[in-house]
Amino acid sequence: EVQLVESGGGLVQTGGSLRLSCEVSGFTFDGHSIGWFRQAPGKEREGVSCISSRDGTTYYADSVQGRFTIAIDNDKNTVYMQMDSLKPEDTAVYHCAVPFFFDDYGNLGFGSWGQGTQVTVSS
Repeated sequence: EVQLVESGGGLVQTGGSLRLSCEVSGFTFDGHSIGWFRQAPGKEREGVSCISSRDGTTYYADSVQGRFTIAIDNDKNTVYMQMDSLKPEDTAVYHCAVPFFFDDYGNLGFGSWGQGTQVTVSS
């Protein structure tokens, strides 16, 4: 059984930082991409970032480019996302998911995902 456990969320002020972690069990990365998506009330699900476990290639949504950094530790089956210069619009529940991909039309797809961790950015 695949399990993903996110941690590191919390309440921060605008401009603050958080580091999210996602521990994955029951799944071998084996070249797959792992990523983060977020869901805020009344908003569409957004694919935030992903990283290839094969070569470390990364993707960032325009909304977080330059502020978020994703990293992977293949030995620990763990993915991290450093979030800096946080804004109120970053407030959401952040989930990690694996495999993580976009189809030919740019639609987000993923296999298993975790319960998520709440990130709240106050203005």
